[in-house]
Amino acid sequence: QVHLVESGGGSVQAGGSLRLSCAASGSTYGTYCMGWFRQIPGKEREGVAAITMSGRTTYADSVKGRFTISQDNAKNTLYLQMNSLKPEDTAVYYCAREHGDYCDTGIRAITFGYWGQGTQVTVTS
Repeated sequence: QVHLVESGGGSVQAGGSLRLSCAASGSTYGTYCMGWFRQIPGKEREGVAAITMSGRTTYADSVKGRFTISQDNAKNTLYLQMNSLKPEDTAVYYCAREHGDYCDTGIRAITFGYWGQGTQVTVTS
């Protein structure tokens, strides 16, 4: 089992920045893909960015050039640096993890088996 805990959400004005963190614990050995997702009420969970243990990244078109996914392997922590935030970025953000050194290029939620509890990000205009 892998336990994931997100932090760093909050409220920010449009154009501002936030950095989310996701601490992983438990069975964190071996290769993996970790990702960030977001969800608003009534909508499907949307993949935002993903990264493999070896550092390969993939991003949703809607966040390319604004968001950066990174990791600190020594700390078992995943990050999402979010810049130039827009009101449409408002959502609950989740981190997720799955075994294997490959991330689905479509960043589909169904390909991840472990999830955090989520952290709210609100961007005001």
